[in-house]
Amino acid sequence: MVKITCFGEVLWDVFPTHKKIGGAPLNVALRLQSFNNDVTMISSVGDDKRGKMLLDYMVENGISKEYVQVNNKFKTGKVKVMLNEKGSASYDINFPRAWDNIFINKKTIDLVENADAFVHGSLVARNDVSKKTLFELLEHAKYKIFDLNLRPPYYTKEVLIHLMNKADFIKFNDDELYEVCGYLDSKYRSMEQNIRYIAQKTNTKHICVTKGSHGAVLLYNDKLYYNSGYLIKVVDTVGAGDSFLGTLISQLQNNINPQNAIDFACAVGALVAQNEGANPKITQSEIETFINPY
Repeated sequence: MVKITCFGEVLWDVFPTHKKIGGAPLNVALRLQSFNNDVTMISSVGDDKRGKMLLDYMVENGISKEYVQVNNKFKTGKVKVMLNEKGSASYDINFPRAWDNIFINKKTIDLVENADAFVHGSLVARNDVSKKTLFELLEHAKYKIFDLNLRPPYYTKEVLIHLMNKADFIKFNDDELYEVCGYLDSKYRSMEQNIRYIAQKTNTKHICVTKGSHGAVLLYNDKLYYNSGYLIKVVDTVGAGDSFLGTLISQLQNNINPQNAIDFACAVGALVAQNEGANPKITQSEIETFINPY
């Protein structure tokens, strides 16, 4: 069984009509867990009702709350989510919150040292406490997976470049790829050239770029793999990229062929986008039928 540790924000996504538990690293963790990996989450919640409900939800879904700190100075994370007519989301992320203040200790260092992979994003580095913890844990991780997940104004060029240089696997969406290539003075215009440019600049062998409804591109050990997407009716895009990443990591860490891995991951991302919320339950047979309806 593959051991994977996710680090970062756990929070409530508050929509105009309802609220759901989320946070990109937790969404990734929940999807990884659904494929029977051994998944742990390092984060922090407030000593409040929302925090308790969040911890209960994690435990119900097979993720230990042992490494989620309870902070009595800061509230549990909350994000206001606005959806446009196409189901695409924009976010208003409350600051500061408990997950901005994740402290390091020997227990978390040991956990990361013993994991096969360590997954994190960039949003958790918006506050110095969690940023310092992240930077320290990266020094102990075997295989570092960086999901950019850019949320203006909560990132800097310097932090992104530092985290990319530390990573073994980087995941972008197409807009993020071009934004970051601008920081690194790329003159290229094509996606493939820019993926290889990032790989060379940051010394990263594994890079994935999602393209919304048009699928994804994966650079894996110097070879490019493609999936051109699946036709669906979008309900909301919240968490679709996180489920895609969780699925892709699960497949690759369990030694599935990269082409099969990206096809399977794109299918899961699409199935999430045609459901409400970030973490709908999806069975193996549903995914297989979705890919091959005949």
